[in-house]
Amino acid sequence: MTTALHINAEIDDSALVDGFRNGDEASLEALHRRWGPLVYAHARRSTGDAREAEDITQLVFFAAWRGRAGFTPERGTLPGWLLGITRRKIADALAARTRRTELVDAAAAQLLLTVTDEAVRPEAVLDRVLLTDELSRLPNHQRQVLNLAFYDDLTQTQIAELTGWPLGTVKSHARRGMHRLASRLQPDTGRERAAR
Repeated sequence: MTTALHINAEIDDSALVDGFRNGDEASLEALHRRWGPLVYAHARRSTGDAREAEDITQLVFFAAWRGRAGFTPERGTLPGWLLGITRRKIADALAARTRRTELVDAAAAQLLLTVTDEAVRPEAVLDRVLLTDELSRLPNHQRQVLNLAFYDDLTQTQIAELTGWPLGTVKSHARRGMHRLASRLQPDTGRERAAR
């Protein structure tokens, strides 16, 4: 513990900020060691979930590294800037949690309306297999965007940050992928798929 405090006490803030802004990875590591616990504590307190707080902490430092050119010391401190990013990532995480809850609730309500007292319908398993197969046939970028959106529950903004693609490109891949899936999964195209 005293070693970590000693190391932090020796860090020159201006040198750390300059190194970070200039793309020095050692400065990023020092920044993470120094302010990562602050970011984590804020995320943990806001979400109430340790694992989610760890994920948010990683997203914050990833976003900070990618957006380091946007940090200007004249406008505020580096920890303050990091906490601003943290608040946005927390808001994204809580919104995703709400979306997941709403989707689960909607699916449960739909299931109650459609499933009889018999066992779970075997058609649902077949639908999942068919969807997985059709996803695998999409072009790589479209498949990647849809997998990140559906299975990792990322927003299009988060996908753009993760992949490094412009937001418009992510939206285009998502739209084209969904359109392609919809056209391939139409009931009237079943004979065409079987003929392939």
